[in-house]
Amino acid sequence: MKRKALYTVAACGVFLLFLAAALDTRLRMVTYEISTEKLEQEIRLAVLADLHSCAYGEDQRELLDAVKAQSPDAVLLAGDIVDDMLPEENAWTAISALAADYPCFYVTGNHEWWAGETERICRTMEQYGVIPLRGASMCFSTANGQVIRIGGVDDPESGALDAQLAQVGETLDENMFTILMAHRPEGIETYRQYAFDLIVSGHAHGGQWRIPVFLNGLYAPGQGFFPTYAGGRYDMNDTTLVVSRGLARESTKVPRIFNRPELVLIQLTPIS
Repeated sequence: MKRKALYTVAACGVFLLFLAAALDTRLRMVTYEISTEKLEQEIRLAVLADLHSCAYGEDQRELLDAVKAQSPDAVLLAGDIVDDMLPEENAWTAISALAADYPCFYVTGNHEWWAGETERICRTMEQYGVIPLRGASMCFSTANGQVIRIGGVDDPESGALDAQLAQVGETLDENMFTILMAHRPEGIETYRQYAFDLIVSGHAHGGQWRIPVFLNGLYAPGQGFFPTYAGGRYDMNDTTLVVSRGLARESTKVPRIFNRPELVLIQLTPIS
């Protein structure tokens, strides 16, 4: 009888540990290194996607400290930073602090359009010093003088994706490393009409439910069940797509399972 009770306690303990691991929403750091002949100096880019106005400690210190620890040259805000349901305060606390310390570039996500406040949100981004990229691209120079081009397009909810993508595509220089910021990864075949070296997206939330090794994601908006681009790095013949699993926590009605929110660092390194 005692042995049976011990087995029961042990089984319950194992189950609780499994549950704790499955529902773990602590922020994690993910790094992708991309080598290219188009650079002479290393560039570090922090990618924040799908914050959805979620909280990361008092004054967003957990998130801000994680960014600071990576010493990025710039921060890429890949959409859905502001949620359409939650109060915006957490988002602007993070944005104001990030923009004070780093060059920041932003593209809209679908939730910013659903909020019906996209123009105001973009104006507020600009007031903090963030650069919204809405069918535009610009050259960005790091402190060590390395130059890349960063372009971006609004979410398809804008109705302007194709026109904006063409505008950004027209600015391509095959000798300069060029990044496209586009919130939705499922548009990859459309984006690949143009020779971007790197495409940065979010939106998929890591497929929400994962089984490590076996299932990268169960469901993602715009892709349905078993999404191809749930989260991670996808190397193609002509470009690399990096999809952040995003930072959403309390904004999601369905819990993340084996799918911790993530801050992404992209390390661009020259091929010597």
